[in-house]
Amino acid sequence: MRALYILGERGYGRIYGPQERADVAGLVDVYAELQTPESIAAAPEMLAPVEVMLTGWGAPRLDAAFLEAAPHLKLVLYGAGSLRRVVTEEFWASGVQISSAAAANAVITGDFACAQILMGLKGTWRHALRLREQRIWSREPVAAGLYGSVVGLVSLGAVAQRVASLLRRHDLKVIAWDPYVDPAVAEGLGVTLVESLDEVFREADAVSLHTPLLDETRGLIGGAQLRAMKSGAVFINTARGALVREAELVQVLRERPDLFALLDVTSPEPPPPESPLHTLPNVVLTPHIAGAQGVECRRLGRSMVDELRRFLRDEPLQHALTRASYARMA
Repeated sequence: MRALYILGERGYGRIYGPQERADVAGLVDVYAELQTPESIAAAPEMLAPVEVMLTGWGAPRLDAAFLEAAPHLKLVLYGAGSLRRVVTEEFWASGVQISSAAAANAVITGDFACAQILMGLKGTWRHALRLREQRIWSREPVAAGLYGSVVGLVSLGAVAQRVASLLRRHDLKVIAWDPYVDPAVAEGLGVTLVESLDEVFREADAVSLHTPLLDETRGLIGGAQLRAMKSGAVFINTARGALVREAELVQVLRERPDLFALLDVTSPEPPPPESPLHTLPNVVLTPHIAGAQGVECRRLGRSMVDELRRFLRDEPLQHALTRASYARMA
């Protein structure tokens, strides 16, 4: 089968390493060098033979014009997560199969979130900041600890499911709020579903946010939930900054110095230099590093190579998406 890489140069180098490219070359005929959305726009005839498209960050939009220029396209392998800027109604109607590396990225993000939960429950960052800034050497507990504490997950999608599976090896209780999840999924992970978002914030010693950013979830978390948190609780956001009403978060953190926030995402991103998030003593910021970074990106490319093998063997794709399944995932 004839194949092309079509994505941004930076994404190509990060996702598809030498081994991934070698494996792809042994499976299909990659008939041209890397193409970008710009090169394809300048020479759409390059798409005429393509049957398999390997892509990722910097992918072209799969609209009617693209599909018309690629009449033999059968499979799109998207070595990244969100497809929001890529797929169109015309694509879903075309019958072309598509698979994404969202599940592979969920593993990486979930590992990071789990680490932050455990560090937060130990009070690690609060101790570290106090030691650096005030030279206070104290081992007095400043957080709930890792025995019998409650972890609350807001949404129970792929990332949160990875978190829950990792937390099972610890002596913690995990609760979650997700009105759309299959209760059997939660039960299989040992997670107790609760009836309201507010209950997660009231009951948990650490709350980890995993909701996708949609119009209806923008500003989901505000002062009311944050003020209800237990003394010494930790709030962790590795999802999207705009899910949180940031001004209200800042106000609560000022009112409640016992609380701590671990924020990998903000809105805007990065925060402006004058943002209190840079200076509040009960906040740690990281620069949106929860997802794949560096060589971790090769996990995404590897998952697409594995999908290509399944496709060529006429096996079911493990990470295929349809219009309906993508809508449910979002």
